[in-house]
Amino acid sequence: MDFDAARQSILTFIETYKAWAPVVTGVIAFCESLAVLSLLVPATAILLGIGALIGSSDLPFWPLVIGAGIGAGLGDWVSYEVGFYYKDGIKRLWPMSRHPEMTTKAEGFLRRWGAGAILIGRFIGPARAVVPLVAGSFGLRRIPFQLANWSSAFVWAFVLLAPGAGLLTWLHY
Repeated sequence: MDFDAARQSILTFIETYKAWAPVVTGVIAFCESLAVLSLLVPATAILLGIGALIGSSDLPFWPLVIGAGIGAGLGDWVSYEVGFYYKDGIKRLWPMSRHPEMTTKAEGFLRRWGAGAILIGRFIGPARAVVPLVAGSFGLRRIPFQLANWSSAFVWAFVLLAPGAGLLTWLHY
């Protein structure tokens, strides 16, 4: 099954089984935010499609934002904990071992911005899943990480789903 067929299947499932939409949206956001898995599951296109479904059907906006926010926050939390557990050993694991420049850039980003790197990194494609992993291995303290993680997760979910849901048009009037 190719990506487009998988995306369409997921969107059809959500449209058919609306009660499951927040859970499915959360799982997709989790996959998008979890280190390594985010490289294999291009979930951004699916989440944008879910936003469009909100705008074209009777799917409720806020439960989906909450589902996506929880999924994204959990994905980054797990990535952070993996990095925290492995410390510098994370550099020897795939995909970090094949792309050491990625780790170096993320460490520089964290050194410069601290927990703010989590907020900023959430909105930068490949950095979204790498920065929390490196933050854990880098030794960023848990409380600042979690504050940045959870606040950015819900903002990210809103920003990703709102355009398709038609909220920008609604706010304009």
